[in-house]
Amino acid sequence: MRVKNKVAVITGAANGQGASEAKLLASEGATIIVADIREELGLAVVSEIEQMNGLAEYLKLDVRDEKNWHDVISRTAEKHERIDILINNAAISGSQPDLLSTSEYDKIMEVNSKGVFLGMKTCLPIMKEQGFGSIVNISSHAAFVGQEYVHMGYSGSKAAVRTMTKSAAVQYAKFNVRVNSVHPGMMPPMLTSAGTARPEMRKVMVEEIPMKREGKVEEVAYAVLFLASDEASYITGAELVVDGGTIAK
Repeated sequence: MRVKNKVAVITGAANGQGASEAKLLASEGATIIVADIREELGLAVVSEIEQMNGLAEYLKLDVRDEKNWHDVISRTAEKHERIDILINNAAISGSQPDLLSTSEYDKIMEVNSKGVFLGMKTCLPIMKEQGFGSIVNISSHAAFVGQEYVHMGYSGSKAAVRTMTKSAAVQYAKFNVRVNSVHPGMMPPMLTSAGTARPEMRKVMVEEIPMKREGKVEEVAYAVLFLASDEASYITGAELVVDGGTIAK
């Protein structure tokens, strides 16, 4: 098992990509903290993991709330006496690209960028003290290039995640803490997807992907598993793009 006996906190793990990551890491031996604001869905993921003989618990987390972060991380560290893995997955996609409201921008940045910062701020001191840890931040291929169908606030939030990851990787490498980012391309729509959820829009977007299909959440989960595991013990500050070749063009 690739992450046997490791303790992993995964944000946004109540559905979709985060849930896929949680179930995969659980199947590979990790104890999973399903940290999400949506309690009913989070408990359902815990139940799925337990049905496959995995170990998991749900803790309610609003990634925008620093005190909530402190409570979740403190409780996890006290109970398990370690935190091996943090996966900052929680995110929202925002509205259609032409709806440039300040409130929309603020909301995207609060969840996608500040949420990642608060997660690292809370968890890094613990990992530094224990002398090990792996953080995987979920960014996007939108952090690399401009895209016609993506809200500029979303692109900006994910670019912030990309560069925060590199800074943390450099600053904490000497403490044996690794920090990497994963950059998915087109995936199944999130609950918060707007324009990009429309079938006619998705058909256009797929035609721009060299592999001519959208990605699967499981394909992202396997990338996360690799970076979280000891197989990636000499990898930090890396950017793993999972987008069917889109930004290679």
